[in-house]
Amino acid sequence: MTTPSSVPALQMGFSSDNIAGASPEVIQALLRANAGQAPAYGADDCTLTVQRRLADIFEHEVDVLLVPTGTAANSLSLSALTPPWGSVLCHAQSHIANDECGAPEFFTHGARLVLLGGDDAKIDPAQLADEARRKVGDVHSVQPSCVSITQATETGSVYTLDEIRAIGGVCRDAGLPLHMDGARFANALVSLDCTPAEMTWKAGVEILSFGATKNGVLGAEAIVLFNRDRARDLAFRRKRGGHLFSKMRLLSAQMDAYLDDGLWLRNARQANAMAARLAAGMQGLPGVTMQGKADANILFCQLPAAAIDGLLADGFRFYHDRWGPGVVRLVTSFATTEQDVDHFLSALRARVR
Repeated sequence: MTTPSSVPALQMGFSSDNIAGASPEVIQALLRANAGQAPAYGADDCTLTVQRRLADIFEHEVDVLLVPTGTAANSLSLSALTPPWGSVLCHAQSHIANDECGAPEFFTHGARLVLLGGDDAKIDPAQLADEARRKVGDVHSVQPSCVSITQATETGSVYTLDEIRAIGGVCRDAGLPLHMDGARFANALVSLDCTPAEMTWKAGVEILSFGATKNGVLGAEAIVLFNRDRARDLAFRRKRGGHLFSKMRLLSAQMDAYLDDGLWLRNARQANAMAARLAAGMQGLPGVTMQGKADANILFCQLPAAAIDGLLADGFRFYHDRWGPGVVRLVTSFATTEQDVDHFLSALRARVR
């Protein structure tokens, strides 16, 4: 017999993976790091440990710069890759184009985001190749300077290794560095069941925004440089941009715990599995139409207006109607449980039968 205290509390929110808290292992690591004293500005042992861990994970010598937000990671990374008169080639549905409030333009001192098309929010390599050659050398035009891809994408799809390699090949031929916005890097990685190296530098990625906050960290992201020649300038950019933490060990402790013993991968597998369970349970329900791919932990679907209103009245939270009438986005996290998903599905079935 269960008591009320032993029954898991149901999570009613499916609006974002940002609404979940941090993993207990991360909180405990933060508390341990808070005790005593340590050298400031990244000279502590924990920060050095994080760099070694990431070098091992990626099978490559890397430089690592920790920052508190994904916006900082993306914007600082791009600032190292393009001059103010340059352009960043990215998909029209990319996070940097739609959800950074102009931060990439701000940190690059005005470089232009050139928006490209492609199915499932993924850049079409053929269109990229054309844009990479457009008006090169023309002093009247911004110059193609770098490419950025979002992995996993904002629609829940994931670039395959072949797709990343194709984009990496275009970048190599055009002499353009490739940046990966990996806010949901772990979700994409476990979806592809590949190595971090295969999904990054082996496919042509030069600089990675390594996401952690959406997947169980309190607030820490990493800029991972596979081309270490850019590290010195980027260190100055981080300081000048106001993102060099003096008590860096409190960022590093979070990242260290995240990477320790595969926590980052377990968290991602849980989020992805709950999205798959959600998608399977919605298939075939009357009035429910699944949209796009759900390779990671984001689902898009179209629901009857009455069902949306009913679910909201029941206390569920999710984004809707931003992408068209009746279109709903559902996001799972490492903290989402089978009970949470089944509770939502039960409520949905009651609203569409």
